[in-house]
Amino acid sequence: MNRLLQHAFTPNQATSIGLLAVAFWSSVVGLIRALSLHMGAVGGAAVMYSLSTLLLLAIFGLPNLRQFSRSYLFWASIFFVGCELCLSLSIGFADNARQAVEVGMVNYLWPTFTIIGAVWFNKQPAKWWIGIGFALSFIGIATVLGGDGGFSLPEIIGNVRTNPLSYIMALLDALFWAAYCTLTARTKAQGNAVGFFFLLVSCILWAKYFAGGYGSLHFDTGAILYAVAAAACMGLGYAVWNIGISCGNMTVLAGASYFIPIFSALISSFLLNAPLSVQFWQGAIMVCIGSGVCWLATQNFSFRRIE
Repeated sequence: MNRLLQHAFTPNQATSIGLLAVAFWSSVVGLIRALSLHMGAVGGAAVMYSLSTLLLLAIFGLPNLRQFSRSYLFWASIFFVGCELCLSLSIGFADNARQAVEVGMVNYLWPTFTIIGAVWFNKQPAKWWIGIGFALSFIGIATVLGGDGGFSLPEIIGNVRTNPLSYIMALLDALFWAAYCTLTARTKAQGNAVGFFFLLVSCILWAKYFAGGYGSLHFDTGAILYAVAAAACMGLGYAVWNIGISCGNMTVLAGASYFIPIFSALISSFLLNAPLSVQFWQGAIMVCIGSGVCWLATQNFSFRRIE
C-alpha cells in the first residue's frame, strides 16, 4: 500500500481515487450503527478504531511526531480525539435507526463550521453572503430534527429531548472537527499523524469499555463483518483522500464532499432499514446547499479532511 501511495498518478487518476473517499465516508454512519447493535456503542467503537489504527499504520507507517510542535500535537489530539469519540458514540447511543441517521446529519455541519473557522480565525477572504449558507445549513438541520413536522420548534425540542446526549455529541463532533481543520491549516502542519490520533481514540475507548463494565464482546459473523467494513471505510477513506488532495483536482473533490450528507443518508437508510420522510430529505438538501454556498463565498477556499 505504501508503494501505491508513492506511485506517480496523473491528476485525473488521483481525482478518481480521491472520490472513493466520498463513498467510504458516506458508509460510516450506517456501519457504525449496525456494529453498535452487535457489540454495543463503546465496545463496537473500540474494535472499529483498533482495526482502523492497524490499517492506517500499515498504509502510512509510523508517524514521525517530531515533525509537529508540542502545542500542535496537544490541541490537535484533543480536537481529533474528541471528534472521533463524539462521532462514534453519538451514533451508537442513538435510540433507534432513524435517530442514528438524524444524529449523523447533525455531524455534517462540519463543512460549514470549518469554512466559518477559516474565515474567522485564519482570515480567509469571503463574500458577505456566506451568512446565507450558514443559515441554510442550520435551517436544514432544524428541518431534519423536526421529523415529519419539518421546521417546527416544538417538534425539534421534543425530538432532541428524547436523547439529548446523542444530539449534543453530534454537534460537538462537528465543532471538534472544524477546530482541528482550522488549527491544522493555521499552523500549516506537515506530515501525517492520523495513525497516532486513531491510536489515542482506541486506547480511550478500551479504557472506557473495561472501566464501565459493558460486558463481554460477541464476535459473531455479523459483528466481524461490520467491524471490518467500518474500519476499512474509515481507514481507506483517509488513504484515498490523501492521494486525491496530493495529486488530484481539489475543486472537484471539495465539491463532491459536500454531497456526503445525501449519500450517507441514502446508505444508512438502506443498511438500517430506516425509511426517511420527505421533510428529512428537504433538510438534508438544504445542509448540502448551505455548505456549498459557504464554500463558494470563500472563492478559492478548498477544504482537506486530512492532515
